[in-house]
Formats: sequence, C-alpha cells, structure tokens
Amino acid sequence: MKIIIAGNGKIGETLTRQLSREGYGITVIDTDRAALQNEAERFDVITCEGNCASAATLRESGVASADLLIAATGSDEINLLCCMTAKSLNPNIHTIARIKNAEYNEQVYGMKDIFAISLAFNPELQTAVEIDRLIRYPGFLKRDTFTKGRVEIVELKIDEGSPLDGKMLMDIHSTVNADVLVCAVLRGGEAIAPSGRFTLQAGDRIFVTGSADNLSKMLKSIGVVTHKVKDVMIIGGGRLSVYLANLLSRRHIGVKIIEKDVEICRKLAEKLPDADIVCGDASVPELLDSEGINSCDAGVSLTGLDEINIVVSLYAKAAGVPQTITKLGRLDGTGIIQELALGSVISPKRVSCDTILRYVRAVKNQTGAAASLYSIADGQAEATEFAVGENTRNLDTPLRQIRFKKNVLVACITRNGEPRIPNGDSEIKAGDTVIIVSVGNRLTQLNDIFD
Repeated sequence: MKIIIAGNGKIGETLTRQLSREGYGITVIDTDRAALQNEAERFDVITCEGNCASAATLRESGVASADLLIAATGSDEINLLCCMTAKSLNPNIHTIARIKNAEYNEQVYGMKDIFAISLAFNPELQTAVEIDRLIRYPGFLKRDTFTKGRVEIVELKIDEGSPLDGKMLMDIHSTVNADVLVCAVLRGGEAIAPSGRFTLQAGDRIFVTGSADNLSKMLKSIGVVTHKVKDVMIIGGGRLSVYLANLLSRRHIGVKIIEKDVEICRKLAEKLPDADIVCGDASVPELLDSEGINSCDAGVSLTGLDEINIVVSLYAKAAGVPQTITKLGRLDGTGIIQELALGSVISPKRVSCDTILRYVRAVKNQTGAAASLYSIADGQAEATEFAVGENTRNLDTPLRQIRFKKNVLVACITRNGEPRIPNGDSEIKAGDTVIIVSVGNRLTQLNDIFD
C-alpha cells in the first residue's frame, strides 16, 4: 500500500515513523529540504521537495499510483487544495485532510465530496474532547472508549501504599471488587503483557479494561477519591483552549484562562464571554497563586511549549490541585516524563494518529478491519476493537484451547450489547465485538491474533 504524507510537521513526522515501521510505502512531501533529508536518513521513505498543493509536485510524488494521501500541513487551505488536486489526478485515491479552523467544520463535513476528502481530522478539537472526558470522569490518567461507550480502557498509576501494591493479578479481584482486567503494565518505561502471576508494584502504570460502572467501583475499592469538577484553570489561550473552554462551559463548569499575549486575551474575551481571561505569564508562581491555583479543581496546561506545561503542572500538583492535565508535543514519548507527577499527559499528534491509523488499516483490510484503535502504554501497545465475522478463526472454542500470538490478550468480549471480561472458558462467537490488547504486535485484522 502506497501512502503520501504531505507536510512534515509534528503529525506528519509521527505518521511517517509509525507507518514506515508497519511496512507501508511512504512518500513525504515538504518544502523544507533539510527536514526531508532528515526523514530520509531516519526512515525508509521517499521524499519529494515542493508545494503539496501543486499538481506538478503531486505528479512527481507518484500520486497517480498512490492508495492514500494524508494532507497534514499547517494550512487548512493548502490541505483542501492538496486533496482536491490529488483526487483529480487519481480518482481512486483516498484522502485525509487536517482541518483546524472551526469556521470550516460545517462546510468540510457537509461538502466532503466537493472537497474530495475521505476523512477530515481536527487535532485540537479531538484533543479537547479527550480532555473534557478526563475532567468529566476524574480519577484516571487516561480513558479510551470502545463498543459505543460500553467499555473503557483506563490508565492508573499505583502509588506507594496502594492496596494494589504487591498484589498478584490473579488475586486482585477481592481487592478491586469489580469485574475488570489489567491488560497491560508499563514498568520502567517498558510495556508488559502480564500473566495472572504478574505482581504489581508501586510506580507501575496499569491499563485496565471494564465497563464504566465497574471501573468506578474499582476506584472506590482502592481508595481513590474522585470529585466533581466545578472550576478549571487553563494555561495558554490557543485554539485547543478555546475548544475546551466551550465544552466545559456547556456543562456550567467555571473556566479561567491565563494567557500572556494581550491581543490573544482580547480575542478570547470576545469568543468566551463566560470565561475569566487573565493576561499574565503562568510560569510565574506568584501569578498562579494570586489567581487561586490552589482552589481550582483541575489545572490544564495547554501552551505551545512543553517545558512551560511541565513546570506549571508540577507547580499545580505541589499546590494541591486534585487533577492536572498536561499537553505535550515533543516530549510525550521520553522516559523522563514517566517519572514526573504531571497527572494526565495528552498529545494532540497521538490522538490524531490513532484516528488516521484506524482509517489506514481499514483501507488495507476492507473486511475484518478495526472499528476502534488506540495507542496505550506510551505508544508501545495498542488496544483494537474488532467485529467478529463468520470467517474469524477459532470460533466457539474456549480461549484456553486457542494458540494466540505472544503478548496478545483478549481484553473484553461484547455480546448482544453486554460487555464481558473473558476467562479461559470464554468463547468468541460470530456477531461479537472483541477488544484486543497487543504489545509489540501490529494487528490489521482479527485473525492476526492467532498463532
């Protein structure tokens, strides 16, 4: 499968890394010669220097024989023109466009055929929705939903003194008092697909599958106190902050935004009449103190600088803020981040890449493709939702009798709308929906899980 990635920014680079590792033929288009040379040295990809919206550049990149084009430049207009031009040169190509301006949302989704777009994605809006979900249901570091919201995979860190510290997985049910499954563990920066004899320890980040009700029961059982969020302090006044403030205001949550650019503050005051806008430098502790950082229910650091976001979140944690959420662009995959008390860490490029990867795999596998896909454990593992068809292997066979690939786990089986945490006697049947967690295995269809 041949894929063209137009734009070598954060999202384009992340996609290049992931898709080239999965064996797809990748061509990267960008106007920055040095950046392209760097990509060619790091990954097994073809590069093409030029304007991706130009028909000449697209022809040079091989668009006529490509299966998919991903337009991920920083300009919505260039992305739209790129997709339209590519489609005119190759009517069979699939096109994905990054659209970040909210003013375009309605017409892009309503005029997909005219714009020749197969899929549009908005990193900032998608990230705002993810942050809103974390604030809506506090207590976990990350939440991903499957099966139309019936099942979730959540991330939780085991602290010193936790009832789970020192517990073997086969023995935790009496502690959590809920029907849940630990499907992956991140320890010392390494993702592990645990067996029942795996012993948890303080510092582990665990990924747990279950229904929302069972996950709430687990929190209560292990003494994690959740609270209803009433006031949120947002650091940074970019597009993501505007999206998030609007989502929070709809639920009557108080919002205060701190932004140091005066002109941006004026625009924020016009767009967000229900929010408090403070003009100042959030990296100055005295300002955070004077604006009541210690009395807010959640602090969300969304500036364009990872370093500022890290410092502010650490200060908020030290000030006793119950929930902190930190946006990272460049540093989200580095080992040192795991050791810092940043609360939830969210990466817009990862949120977008999950959406795009799901589409890419669906194009490659028209049958048995993933319905949902999320990267977990710092990108070292994937949680994938599949619909079970008549051609799925090993139907109606107890799981204990099936040979699975190494580090692959059936985390949940949903039948007739009812999610079930499987055991060795559980069977997969046609019509079911299953969630598969894999460490080090890239699954494109359900039959890939079997050895």
